[in-house]
Amino acid sequence: MSETLFDQEHDDDPWDRPRRRPRRLLVAVGVVAALLVAVLGGTWLWVKAKIDPPGPPGEQASIVVPEGATTADIAELLAEEAIVSDASVFGYYVRFSGGASFQAGEYTIARNSAMGEVVEVLDQGPQIAFDQLTVPEGLTIEEVAERVGSVERLSGERFLEVAQSGSVRSKFQPDDVDSLEGLLFPDTYRFDETEDEADLLARMVALFDSVATDVGYDEKGLPGGLTPYEAIIVASLVESEAKVPQDRGKISRVIHNRLEDGMRLQIDATVIYARGGQRREGGQVLNRDTEVDSPYNTYQVPGLPPTPITIPGRAALEAALNPEPGDWLFYVKYETDGTHAFAETGAEHSRLVAEAKARGVNP
Repeated sequence: MSETLFDQEHDDDPWDRPRRRPRRLLVAVGVVAALLVAVLGGTWLWVKAKIDPPGPPGEQASIVVPEGATTADIAELLAEEAIVSDASVFGYYVRFSGGASFQAGEYTIARNSAMGEVVEVLDQGPQIAFDQLTVPEGLTIEEVAERVGSVERLSGERFLEVAQSGSVRSKFQPDDVDSLEGLLFPDTYRFDETEDEADLLARMVALFDSVATDVGYDEKGLPGGLTPYEAIIVASLVESEAKVPQDRGKISRVIHNRLEDGMRLQIDATVIYARGGQRREGGQVLNRDTEVDSPYNTYQVPGLPPTPITIPGRAALEAALNPEPGDWLFYVKYETDGTHAFAETGAEHSRLVAEAKARGVNP
């Protein structure tokens, strides 16, 4: 009986329990490790299937990579066309493969392609390369043509010929006017080798028509009873004269007020246009310049010039239809940044001119 008690005490000896715990811990660690290996293995198989998908490549698909697109942007385009199966994985693939900078343009790649093959196609460059042309506000049509001619495969002369032929027309262009002066929209245009001068011109005109319509040029009852084309001429004058945004509405008001009062506009920009765009040093217009014989010389000819003189941007188009309230009839450049001062009377205008000159501003 005492021997049995000894055996029971030995079996329940607390000093014996720690010897069992390490074995249990090792088993638990082994189980976790096995699960981790399984998870990692499963993840790798999933990633591998994304990088090199099973099955043959599918039909050909086209994507257009825009100028300035990031790798993430391109990955989304590829995923949308099912060329790659996962945009995020493709982004990491490119990054861990050493990164790349892909050119803008059109690419044709098979759907369900291995990511390595996709990168090879992108590295080769686009099948159709895009040219880019930026046309800022305030240019004449001849100046736009010069920029078009800077594109190697395009001709500025051909562009100008088409723009003055009447073959491409704006919805706001009167029947008796063939020139598209002032009817092109300033923007950055991207175009491929299939587009020629006429195609590019048509896009510029279509965008202008769309923006002008959105602003309200096809609505009835325009300010001062102007026609849409006359209002576009006003917008071109605002674009040419205003150097800071806050002046646009006020200059528009001066033009409207002078037209309503039957005063000559006496706008320097029209004289410069009448002189073929020739500017004197400092941009000054001299008294003898105002005597040039031209229908665009608003110092001599009453009313608006026969056509716009530059291409107006959206802000100038809006200002022409929404002149700021006021009784101003004059303005003069008053600050070195081009800000104007506005006056209701000739005497006030003369005072502002003298003040500008005294402060070293060339009005």
